[in-house]
Amino acid sequence: MSTVPDPLTGIAELHDHSRIDLLVGDHAQRLSERLQAHRAQLFPPDARRTLRKFTSGEVADLLGVKDAYLRKLHLDGRGPSPETRAGGRRYYSPEEIQELRVMLEEGAKSAGTYLPGRRADDHLQVITVINFKGGSGKTTTAAHLAQKMALDGYRVLAIDLDPQASLSALHGFQPEFDLLDGGTLYDAIRYDDPVPLSDVIQKTYFTNLDLIPGNLDLMEFEHDTPRALTQRDGNLFFTRIGDALGTVERDYDVVVVDCPPQLGFLTMSALSAATAVLVTVHPQMLDVMSMCQFLLMTSNLLGVVSEAGGDMTYDWMRYVITRYEPGDGPQNQMVSFMRSMFGDHVLNHPVLKSTAISDAGITKQTLYEVERSQFTRSTFERAMESLNSVNREIEGLVQAAWGRSHGA
Repeated sequence: MSTVPDPLTGIAELHDHSRIDLLVGDHAQRLSERLQAHRAQLFPPDARRTLRKFTSGEVADLLGVKDAYLRKLHLDGRGPSPETRAGGRRYYSPEEIQELRVMLEEGAKSAGTYLPGRRADDHLQVITVINFKGGSGKTTTAAHLAQKMALDGYRVLAIDLDPQASLSALHGFQPEFDLLDGGTLYDAIRYDDPVPLSDVIQKTYFTNLDLIPGNLDLMEFEHDTPRALTQRDGNLFFTRIGDALGTVERDYDVVVVDCPPQLGFLTMSALSAATAVLVTVHPQMLDVMSMCQFLLMTSNLLGVVSEAGGDMTYDWMRYVITRYEPGDGPQNQMVSFMRSMFGDHVLNHPVLKSTAISDAGITKQTLYEVERSQFTRSTFERAMESLNSVNREIEGLVQAAWGRSHGA
């Protein structure tokens, strides 16, 4: 086997007739190094990734108050002191937004006005975001949901259950560099020598948002489980994620799980632990046909899990339309078809396809992280309103599961 050096990079190129394992391995190594360099350029190793500050107008919207009220609090010396920039514009950090929530909650007429999370008798909400087909916006939906709920004052744990680890990458983790010694959910649910779940939880730069990152180690659970089933291991595979979450239940209000795009043992264990299911759907015929197959498989396999003692009861299940283009006739027909089939199980608001969302992803950020000045005002606001509307609907479902209306 011979190699030829690339005159631009100095890296030896494998001929097309070379062994595929070596060729793929070479490509993976080069791509990994380039991505690491890209990350170092965006977020230098000696710099801690931080979240931007929010304008007083954005904070007022998050808290459900008037901007003038925040200004009065500031002038009266109550609450955190915001940063003042050119033109007198005031900016608050995520930590300061949380301080405001705590302060305002103390004087609120009803509990949960500014801190909407769980109360004494409320159960942990575990939301699994699933789809069998890649490209449905599953990770984008999960990331924006977790971040928005954190901004709204919920204590959130996000779990990256996808070995491809896109949710982890969005939050600054590059698996092949940052998780060399484990650190995924697999370590806490493995059959031999599992670690406490708290050992694999990472703090993020988002106040109220923790993360369990993912990497290829998660595939080990898919390989270990058949052996455990053969050996009649007493620890049933479908209880393992739920049991692990039970050890940190008091620390969180909501768990958002980004499931892998396959119906394996990981996904079934996540669905057994879930209290709610969110299915992302791109409104195209092939995607809907794929979803049909996914639903059939899910029903059959979870029926078996239920017969084996798994808890298959959910507070709610919804379909969310993603990457939606309102001017696309066939997409509108598909959305109408889904609404006629599934009625209220389809969320009222779709996630629009937007260059703002995709461009933010290039820098490993979500729309809640980027500065709106990077986009035209109409493009940014249209995408943001779409995401906020979807996430408000989901938050309403969470509140209803706790027996109260949204914000009550």
